[in-house]
Amino acid sequence: QVQVVESGGGLVQAGGSLRLSCAASGTIFSIHAMNWFRQAPGKRRELVARITSGGTPTYVDSVKGRFTISRDNAKNTASLQMNSLKPEDTAVYYCLAEGVRTAGNFSSSWGQGIQVTVSS
Repeated sequence: QVQVVESGGGLVQAGGSLRLSCAASGTIFSIHAMNWFRQAPGKRRELVARITSGGTPTYVDSVKGRFTISRDNAKNTASLQMNSLKPEDTAVYYCLAEGVRTAGNFSSSWGQGIQVTVSS
């Protein structure tokens, strides 16, 4: 069974920075992609950033130039460096380990989510 845990959220003033971390644990052979989603109150969950096992990142337009996603394949971890934060970045952030290969299984796993609040 794969567990995904996020850490690093909190409260920050507009213009500040936060770094989110995500760790997947279990008997994992490989993870195709690590993703960060977010969901603000009353809004749909949206994909913020994604990085493949080969290291190719993609971002939603609203965070390009401000957020940077990275991963460590050996440790099954991913991070999201968030700079120049804006109040509209306030949301619960979720990590999704996509395409996790374990012994006899291939699936995706979500973390429980972590709150990021940006004050104006």
